[in-house]
Amino acid sequence: MNVSPAIYRKALVMAAVVAALSAVTGCHKKEKAVAPATLGPAPSAPAPTATLTADPVAIDVGQSVVLNWRTTNATSVTIDGIGEVATNGTQTVSPSTSTDFHLTAKGDGGSTDANVRVTVRVPQAPSNANGDGDMGSEAAFHQNVKDVFFDYDSYDLRPDAQTSSQTAASYLNSHSAIKIVIGGYCDERGSAEYNLALGENRANAAKTALVNAGVAASRIRVISYGKEKQFCTEQNESCWQQNRRAQFSLDR
Repeated sequence: MNVSPAIYRKALVMAAVVAALSAVTGCHKKEKAVAPATLGPAPSAPAPTATLTADPVAIDVGQSVVLNWRTTNATSVTIDGIGEVATNGTQTVSPSTSTDFHLTAKGDGGSTDANVRVTVRVPQAPSNANGDGDMGSEAAFHQNVKDVFFDYDSYDLRPDAQTSSQTAASYLNSHSAIKIVIGGYCDERGSAEYNLALGENRANAAKTALVNAGVAASRIRVISYGKEKQFCTEQNESCWQQNRRAQFSLDR
């Protein structure tokens, strides 16, 4: 069979191309995938660190202290009672009582804490070994130890009387040398005998309130005047209210 030169040359070119492609493919080897387990664990974020100091660590009431904190690897820092703060900083505080300051630092590597205690010294009243106490002035006594008033035919302490009794007890407890007399009074209505008993009940009600608030019973005498001593003599409710009272006086 006769083959034309052109066809023969084309066939040779195709054979050369196929041979070249086979050679290239044979030389290229497929790379083997790397198993993740062979690479080891991924590096973890460093854990945060924190320090918290106070200068000074002991103060008197009304004085200030400077808190100073330093952290590393933290993205969020908070101090109890203050809130979120910068990762490093200082702040002046004036605690009224001894306080434990607690700092929490958080970051990608976890969290950590730091603490510092500030002691607040509260002045103490000087003790009185002899029990003489401070008598205070008579004006101060009457300013703090005020008479209490009652409703008609009653010896129950009203809310205003309870408040006055608490104020009186606080003053008496801070002036341990004071002794008092509580006089029970009534308005003019009713018999003398009935009002003597009512006046005594009113004085005892005031005494009980003071004793319950910490005043020693031995410092208190009671006496009833009934309706025999009137603070006001007009015939109206305003005047009668003035006469229904427990009166506090210094027992000299």
